[in-house]
Amino acid sequence: MSDKKSVFSGLFWKFSERILAQGVSFVVSIILARILMPEDYGIVALVNIFITIADVFVVSGFSTALIQKSDANEIDFSTILYCSIFVSVLIYIVLFVSAPFIANFYDTPILVQVIRIFGLRLPLAAYNSVQHAFVSRRMLFKRFFYSTLGGTLVSGVVGVIMAYMGFGVWALIGQYFTNSIIDIIVLSFTIEWKPKLLFSLSSAKSLMSFGWKILMADLVGTVYQQLRSFIIGKVYTSADLAYYNRGKKFPDLITTNVDGTISSVLFPAMSNYSDDKDKIRTIVSKAMRISSYIMFPLMIGMAAVSKPLIIVLLTEKWAEAIPYMQIMCIAGAVNSVTNTNLQAMKAIGRSDVVLKLEFFKKPVGLLMILISMRYSVLAIAWTMPIYAVYAAIVNISPNKNLIGYGLKAQILDLIPATVLSTIMFASMKLVELVSLPMILLLVLQLLVGVLVYLLVSYIFKIDTFLYLIEQMKGFLHNGEEERTHEE
Repeated sequence: MSDKKSVFSGLFWKFSERILAQGVSFVVSIILARILMPEDYGIVALVNIFITIADVFVVSGFSTALIQKSDANEIDFSTILYCSIFVSVLIYIVLFVSAPFIANFYDTPILVQVIRIFGLRLPLAAYNSVQHAFVSRRMLFKRFFYSTLGGTLVSGVVGVIMAYMGFGVWALIGQYFTNSIIDIIVLSFTIEWKPKLLFSLSSAKSLMSFGWKILMADLVGTVYQQLRSFIIGKVYTSADLAYYNRGKKFPDLITTNVDGTISSVLFPAMSNYSDDKDKIRTIVSKAMRISSYIMFPLMIGMAAVSKPLIIVLLTEKWAEAIPYMQIMCIAGAVNSVTNTNLQAMKAIGRSDVVLKLEFFKKPVGLLMILISMRYSVLAIAWTMPIYAVYAAIVNISPNKNLIGYGLKAQILDLIPATVLSTIMFASMKLVELVSLPMILLLVLQLLVGVLVYLLVSYIFKIDTFLYLIEQMKGFLHNGEEERTHEE
């Protein structure tokens, strides 16, 4: 399979996996949000602060190093597996011992049990991360389709049943665990890699010489991202944290699954050309246009329909999450630019630059948070899009010298999607002038937004629109040929 087809095939299967799985997950989350109270989500959000940070030590750096290394072998994969599991056990012990102190800090006794049980997912995450690295390294993204969809379906059923039975916060914990376990089981049967009793100290040192910088960069970034939740949970209430997190939930579904899909396929694809800067610049420029063409309308469109979306799906009890959703949508659109630039740096092996950039960005972000926390949760939320713009500019700067793709070139690539999304947003807001029931308003706004965006793309012959149509036709045609050949 050619490189072009391989990348597009990877994107197709990764998108299919994310769309179907998250479609199911979305429906389940709506059902759970209607059954459970905001306080239940607030408790899980508090625990997730510490679990998410712990995950960085277990997953980040280790799996990234495996993907970046072009000749990673069985010894490398087994070595990273045992290193990752060892670290996960150490981190779990720290969490287990720290649980009473965290519970006292937030004055929430149930956190002791929740942290100690939820923390058991860390060794599972360690094993699963190596499986994912194997799939990504070989661009076998079709495997993710089955494992993720299966895990989402089964875990969704488990979560809903537990919620109806009155398990409260434990319904969410049960859902998380079931998803991880099913994902591991399905991948164990669908990929060739299996753990072996192999370990190499030299392999561990070699991989971690790259990986530790990515780990530290991700750690700084994750601690910073979780800092807002940490402060809101302490200074304000668990309900405030629940509304804040619920406002983030919908935009995060898109950024994680759409932008995350592009990044997960883009990084291994670029890593194959780590010594060819011109090739990487071409790939990054194309990825930037595709990412912005998809991400900008999704984020801006979601901001436009945030009120009817939350009222219709979650009911009035979640109405306080509406302004948070709108703010997070702006941040999500800008962050897509940041992610593409970082993938390019990682692919050419410049993890040192990725780490250095964190020390330019995070002090500024921290200052914003410390100032905003004195005012309101909404003020804290506004620091996200403001910081996202600053971080995007910082992350773009090194790539002018590293791959010849600087700020001016990237702005030119972003203009079409920006203009199209602005036109789409204006058309969707005009629909609000018509007095309609919330559900009809939501449906009409979505229809108008999609039609306007695609129609304007067609009328002005937007390059990315034509490219995606061409690639989709080619992919479907190849699929038909393969089925005919098999028959």
